[in-house]
Amino acid sequence: KYALSFLGLVLSLHIFGQHINGLTIVATPDAFPSDPYPRIAQTNANWVCLVPYGFTRPGQTDIHYNMDRQWGGERKAGLVENIKLAKKNGFKVFLKPQIYIPGSWPGSLDFDDNDWTIWESNYEAFIEFYINIAIEFDVEMFCIGTEFKKSEQKRSFFWHKLIEKTRCLYAGKLTYSSNWDSYSDVPFWEDLDYVGISSYFPLSDKKNPSSRTLKKSWASVIAELKDFAETKNKKILFTEYGYLSVDGCAGKTWLLEKKVKQLTINQLAQAQAFEALYKNLWDQSFWVGGFIWK
Repeated sequence: KYALSFLGLVLSLHIFGQHINGLTIVATPDAFPSDPYPRIAQTNANWVCLVPYGFTRPGQTDIHYNMDRQWGGERKAGLVENIKLAKKNGFKVFLKPQIYIPGSWPGSLDFDDNDWTIWESNYEAFIEFYINIAIEFDVEMFCIGTEFKKSEQKRSFFWHKLIEKTRCLYAGKLTYSSNWDSYSDVPFWEDLDYVGISSYFPLSDKKNPSSRTLKKSWASVIAELKDFAETKNKKILFTEYGYLSVDGCAGKTWLLEKKVKQLTINQLAQAQAFEALYKNLWDQSFWVGGFIWK
């Protein structure tokens, strides 16, 4: 009941404005038996985010993607099918190719200078592969990278150059997905259309925090986001956001994920966390909306 109510609340709100009301769609192992997008449209979402993965192992410079052993929905044919079906059903598309690192995350990726150069060349080819798909199928928005915390600082010149090259090829909107705790450190926002944030701000560790508690927590976050948006003269996009349906879901999501199967299901807490996000952000002029993560 609560899971359906929060989705109806959030995504029906698009009738009152032009927010990006996005859902991230999980790639399927095989081809669709039937078109799923009419059901997705019933949520009143107006955008979908598609996430084809590339794979890098810690300490290695190779990036593997579009492989036969990947799920069908992550390979080019499945991705194209998703884009076509989404557009057929009236959705705009955000293409967000990401790097998965087993046992780690992109923010910890680090090399010596020589290996950085090799990895960056491979990453540029990875991005170009998906940019060409975005161009061919008129994808409206593209994410140039996700949560490369060390690379942002050590190799900012690479990102400036990559964005410039991508701009020469692609006419859609460009963003980057920074982690919630380091978005202010990204040195290349001026090159992009939106400040993109993986929005997992911890608001409260209580099992069922009150709306007053959540509002107070959001107030300080919103003040910082507003100041940053004004400083950069950019709108803010939540490239990812969401809450698990468990006790304490408004807290530290990355810790809850590790033990989610041991936690008590709590759809009310989830619904209230979503409701607090929309109530506190919806009328903020700096916020353009975002994409619920998977």
